[in-house]
Amino acid sequence: MSRLAAAFARARSEKRAAFVAYLCAGDPDFETSLAACRAVIENGVDVLELGVPFSDPLADGLTNQLAAQRALASGMTSARVFELVRRIREFSEVPVVFYTYYNLVFTNGVDAYVRAARAGRVDGLLTLDLPPEEAGELATACRAQGVDTVFIVAPTTPDARIAIIAKAATGFIYYVSREGVTGVRDQVAGNIPEAVTRIRACTGLPVAVGFGISSRAQVAQVAEHADGVIVGSVLVNCIRDHLGDTGKITARLAAVTADLAQGTRRAG
Repeated sequence: MSRLAAAFARARSEKRAAFVAYLCAGDPDFETSLAACRAVIENGVDVLELGVPFSDPLADGLTNQLAAQRALASGMTSARVFELVRRIREFSEVPVVFYTYYNLVFTNGVDAYVRAARAGRVDGLLTLDLPPEEAGELATACRAQGVDTVFIVAPTTPDARIAIIAKAATGFIYYVSREGVTGVRDQVAGNIPEAVTRIRACTGLPVAVGFGISSRAQVAQVAEHADGVIVGSVLVNCIRDHLGDTGKITARLAAVTADLAQGTRRAG
């Protein structure tokens, strides 16, 4: 069983949703980013989704765009992202999924990139702008190296296309609960139960829901229906709000993560 599969299975056995936390690798610098990753991992995160900083993050709202800018300005590169995972592996076996864009994979050579991911003990790749119909080369490389693939389903995705996406994925399905980009929202989208049911009709893989989830109450709403809850911008804001003070960043991240994690437990 892969680390990803084990994480979702463990959460299911504990009658809760898996907590997936997003942070941008290298935000605002390498050492602070490493400390931030440790803070969330040690306070209830089941899966760490690491954003690979990119100059054109089309799926991201302002919060994550600025995080990527800070990381790139500090000298973060693809090689250093892999180094960050190696440092994480010194203290944790939590599954790590790269949230990335295909240009970063393609320009390094697809096979070489996936081999580097495997060597660096990365568990999965979520390539935001790569549709499954065009993902054959990546899928083949990932299967050969034992790296899971994650694909996105949107509120506008028709049932026939959900089946195609589900067939291409091996790790989990990422359901984007809102149209648009990442960011904190006041309310959870109202279509989640129906959407999760539609996706489950096409796959036995876990379904994790993200985009706009930022409070314990919102986590709890989603956890009643989904196998995993993905939280990002509210955690990235903990870094933004305390730039220059690693101690405050990690303390705030620890508190916010622990609070959000409490929402993953299902009623009854």
